[in-house]
Amino acid sequence: MDWLGFIVRLRVDKADFLMSFHIAFQCKKYRGSVGAGEIRDFRGATVGRSDRGLFITTGTFTKGAIEEANRDGVPPIDLIDGEQLADKLKELELGVKTELVEKVTLKPEWFLSL
Repeated sequence: MDWLGFIVRLRVDKADFLMSFHIAFQCKKYRGSVGAGEIRDFRGATVGRSDRGLFITTGTFTKGAIEEANRDGVPPIDLIDGEQLADKLKELELGVKTELVEKVTLKPEWFLSL
């Protein structure tokens, strides 16, 4: 598990504040769905060590995983699935190149009518 600390500068009511907090994150390469059990295990590993969590997967999250990540009374866990990850990589141009490709399909019946 990797630990990452952030210093965030916020502007609230025209006053500057510095705030430090810790985010624990985990990245998983999944072909299927991440379930509630994986989110619970991740949360258990981060209790007392971070203020919130971030779970990133190349797959998807089950309904139970989403509910577990947003459960009341425990530190929140933000979820990023494969589609959101791909969108963010495209937006930030990180390791991806987007190209629009024109597809041309022949209509054989047109040629046969000549």
